[in-house]
Amino acid sequence: MSKLLRFLRPYAAAVLGILAALTIQAMTELALPTYTSDIVNVGIQQSGVEEEVPYYLTEEAYQKLLLFTEADQRQLVETSYKKSTRSFSYDKEVMELKASVKNSDTKKQQLKKAMEVPMLLSLAAESKQAQKAGLQAEQDQVTEGGQVGQAQMNEADQTGEGASAENLQMAQKLQEQIRQAKEKIKAMPESITKQSVAQFIKKNYETIGIDVGEKSTSYILKTGRKMLLLAGVGMTASILAGFAASRVAAGVGQRLRSNVFQKVVSFSGAEMNRFSTASLITRSTNDINQIQTLLVMFLRLVLYAPVLALGGVWKVIHTDVGMSWIIGLGVGAILLVVLVLFSMVIPRFKLVQKQIDRLNLVSREILTGLQVIRVFGNESYEEKRFDAANKDMTKTFLFINRAMTFMMPIMMLIMNLITLLIVWVGGHGIEDGTMQVGDMMAFIQYTMQIIISFLMLCMVSVMLPRAAVSAERVDEVLRSENQIVDKKEVKPFASDRKGEVRFENVSFRYPGAEEDVLSQISFVAKKGETTAFIGSTGSGKSTLVNLIPRFYDVTEGRILVDGEDVRDVSQKELRDRIGYVPQKGVLFSGTIASNILYGQTEKKEERMKAAARTAQATEFIEEQENGYEREISQGGGNVSGGQKQRLSIARAIAKQPEIYIFDDSFSALDYKTDQALRRALKKDTKDSTVLLVAQRISTILQADQIIVLEDGQMVGKGTHEELLKNCETYYQIAVSQLSEEELSKAGREAR
Repeated sequence: MSKLLRFLRPYAAAVLGILAALTIQAMTELALPTYTSDIVNVGIQQSGVEEEVPYYLTEEAYQKLLLFTEADQRQLVETSYKKSTRSFSYDKEVMELKASVKNSDTKKQQLKKAMEVPMLLSLAAESKQAQKAGLQAEQDQVTEGGQVGQAQMNEADQTGEGASAENLQMAQKLQEQIRQAKEKIKAMPESITKQSVAQFIKKNYETIGIDVGEKSTSYILKTGRKMLLLAGVGMTASILAGFAASRVAAGVGQRLRSNVFQKVVSFSGAEMNRFSTASLITRSTNDINQIQTLLVMFLRLVLYAPVLALGGVWKVIHTDVGMSWIIGLGVGAILLVVLVLFSMVIPRFKLVQKQIDRLNLVSREILTGLQVIRVFGNESYEEKRFDAANKDMTKTFLFINRAMTFMMPIMMLIMNLITLLIVWVGGHGIEDGTMQVGDMMAFIQYTMQIIISFLMLCMVSVMLPRAAVSAERVDEVLRSENQIVDKKEVKPFASDRKGEVRFENVSFRYPGAEEDVLSQISFVAKKGETTAFIGSTGSGKSTLVNLIPRFYDVTEGRILVDGEDVRDVSQKELRDRIGYVPQKGVLFSGTIASNILYGQTEKKEERMKAAARTAQATEFIEEQENGYEREISQGGGNVSGGQKQRLSIARAIAKQPEIYIFDDSFSALDYKTDQALRRALKKDTKDSTVLLVAQRISTILQADQIIVLEDGQMVGKGTHEELLKNCETYYQIAVSQLSEEELSKAGREAR
């Protein structure tokens, strides 16, 4: 996970923007259940009455409220209302809340505190629902003589004397009953208290003649508009977050592919041997795609789900319906399911990437060696080998997918059971008068939001193990240290020597090997001369020339180019001086012209055609319908081996380097073409240093210097005639390829 977060570091600002958009989306989604609850509780059950204190009261209701209002708060009620001058449907005296109180939240809260209990007591006295509210005693007292008792209390308060013992006792009893009722009311949920107050206000409005139905419709439409606005804001935030998340994930993928490619391009032979080609392809494609897919999910869900879950928990706690334990039960069940599934599939996620590597390796080998497979009639064997790798990966995927198919049905079952449990518990609460229908609906929505948040995290967690393995594999490539790097301060090449190559006691062994491949090699290849290397297979010829462009670094000794150690100069400047033709001709998809002028920013037609003439490629190029614009397929599959080699040689010549390295680059040419090419090459390379690896004596007869290698050691150095006399190894190679007559003729030609 830490590696995935590290990949996101360059996009920190965008991630913060996404988090802000997701927070807005979560806030809007968390607000919607509240509005749904308000529509049910206020808009429908309370008929749109949302005032906490009545704006209008009948004179009768006003006087009744004063009876139940405590003495120290009665003045507040009296000063807050005035006789209304408005006309209503019914001819009744109406008390109206003063404008100064309507416009002051502080005064309204004070008035609410003073009138809440009196309104509920008054409602209970008029309703048979007093038994459910715990106010039966108050109802009996009010209906039998509450007004008389309250008048006697007022008289006692004013005179302090003259009240009979019986009246005082009745007044005290009534006051005690009011106190007890007040305590019961305070113990009621706020939503129930609020709804009861609204019922009192609603009845008064209906008595006065105010159209409560219109008020209900107006409230529902107003709340609906707010919900639509919130939904629009949430949708906009979601779209922006999704767009930004896709951009960030795509940017991370692009950056990783670019970084991996640049890293692989800088690999030396040692690093290429450590990572197989098939594995590097998988890491730069499949693994990065896994990371990119996870990051989209991470930015959209992992950042969003905690905000939604925490907000849902906060809302549930403040809903005050006493069912928070249900959420804990649901979340616990989900986590248990996830832990069981993860313990089964995580080991398989680690295995599947290795199996993809294996499948890519087998596929690549089969496609590359298809002709050889057909010639040897081994199609059935290779099909079995591919089928085995394919079946192994299929079995792993099937196991993972089968295990994960259980997750969604189980999660849906848990969600449905939780919903049923909420309805069952909430139904009892509604029946007991401790919960409203709207509160239960809001609680269901909040619970679903919380559970869905955990479900989102679980969905991402399913992908996380595989993406974490992919991130580790990609990071392994990026963290790998190149054995061949430029020094911090590189030296420039000397200007007085051009193309001179000097080996001084050079020894080399491959990383991890126990023996040297080359041992104590010393020679000088001068400008204008051809230095050839010959020896039996495995003698170290190709390894030797690969040390010059620093495909590997020497183990001992040093290699000097133009008087500078190749390790002290920059790799780019060193390789700019070298024209290299490998053993196996490599062509790139494009045209013949693009391959000959490979890497050159300007198309120089004359240089291209001159290089083709020297490489003896003009004849077969001009025979083509499109000439130099003929398309070359991937890997040069639509040209022969000899043509591919000649185009590779032409590419090196067109570069016009100071040093030419031909690593057995004439092996696919016939004798006539070989002779013509070497004669033309002699003219074009007269001012350059030529290093030539060959298997055929005929190719190196006219070389100025021939170096004979055997088991990594230099056993001979000189011209063809000198080596025939002084080097037994060279003589044996020559005799094995040429007759005595041909050797004598070759010696005369060399002279």
